[in-house]
Amino acid sequence: MAEKAIGRLTTRTLAMSSDTNPAGDIFGGWVLSQMDIAAGICAGQRAQSRVVTVALDSMSFISPVKVGDVLGVYTKVIHIGNTSMVVNVEAWVRRDRIGNREKVTDGHFKFVAIDDEGLPTKIPMESELPSYVLDDDELL
Repeated sequence: MAEKAIGRLTTRTLAMSSDTNPAGDIFGGWVLSQMDIAAGICAGQRAQSRVVTVALDSMSFISPVKVGDVLGVYTKVIHIGNTSMVVNVEAWVRRDRIGNREKVTDGHFKFVAIDDEGLPTKIPMESELPSYVLDDDELL
């Protein structure tokens, strides 16, 4: 049985030739930025506030992303503290826009919730959240 992505599909984008490294594969920094964008969306929804990336606890590049691949980024909050949280992020591709799905990288991103002045702010409890934040079937 094929491996299944952990979390919810948060972003999807097409890898373009302008995003390649000298070897012709998609630049790892581009993939990392797509993962950070998706993780930030996930963390911001859960925190119900602005969030900032404070750490990338781990990252594993499994296989390269190629021009023409559709990159889908899946996210799931795996730990919540008082003002911070950790988001598991997985990047998967569909080769040549239509091929089989393949996991290409994963990582753990740590975020801190901040207020309008940029100071850490408490993350609300689940009971304080709007229902759409907890709905796993929500389509973005």
